[in-house]
Amino acid sequence: MKRYIIGVTGASGSVLSKRLLSFLSGLEAELHIIITDTGKKVFEYETGTLWDAFLISLRQNKAFVLVHDNNDMFAGVASGSFVTEAMMVVPCSMATAAKIATGAGGNLLCRAADVCLKEKTKLVLSPREAPLHAIHLKNLLTLSECGAVIIPPVPVFYAKSENYGDMIDGIVGRILKSAGIENELYTKWNNGKDI
Repeated sequence: MKRYIIGVTGASGSVLSKRLLSFLSGLEAELHIIITDTGKKVFEYETGTLWDAFLISLRQNKAFVLVHDNNDMFAGVASGSFVTEAMMVVPCSMATAAKIATGAGGNLLCRAADVCLKEKTKLVLSPREAPLHAIHLKNLLTLSECGAVIIPPVPVFYAKSENYGDMIDGIVGRILKSAGIENELYTKWNNGKDI
């Protein structure tokens, strides 16, 4: 069974983590979720869904879902011996990106991402901030140079959809693909023919 680590920070964009986790829960996989305290608050505020109720719904699907305390540095995901297919941080706050980029750590989410970098495991970050200043850009460049894939939540405009759900699926589909998970959530470019 494949394992995936999903980090959720307090950046705006909880609809992305909600859709991502809903999709992943339909797979026969182990999902290791690390959510920050602010991430829970923002998730509930932005989605109108209680985090604990959402977890119950995830656990009714195919995947085995385990939530780790962000302060538990003894969790398996903190070790290089923990084998996982990929880690996705969605949404990724710029503070979290900075901690990962500098190796500062300080919590389980950052440590798990640091482990992915050192073990050459796929690490996909979806940073949510605008505009970006030079420090943000330098941190994202550092992460990219270390092997992380940076996917800002940018809609697929060539799909010509004004449907909010389609836009979310397009972003989440590209995050999943970058983590090595094939899906049909996003519209692939077809030279402008019958998109």
